[in-house]
Amino acid sequence: MTDIKKELQQIKTRNKRVEADKAWETSWARRMLITLLTYLVIVIFFYVAGLPKPFLNSIVPALAFLLSTLTLGLIKKIWLKKHLK
Repeated sequence: MTDIKKELQQIKTRNKRVEADKAWETSWARRMLITLLTYLVIVIFFYVAGLPKPFLNSIVPALAFLLSTLTLGLIKKIWLKKHLK
């Protein structure tokens, strides 16, 4: 009986970890952090490459990433609905 309780506790602990990971994957904090990091990397690249207005021109690719994360959720829901029939 003790083994069953131990296994059940391990499963509950694992489930909490998996739920937290899923929450992070879909969180706005993660999206904004990746958008900011994308922006900074592109600013550095544009600056080193000598392209004009690196701070302004880097906004477009960073926003494109953010937009892609928003549309993928919708596409995923449609795809799952179709494939889980």
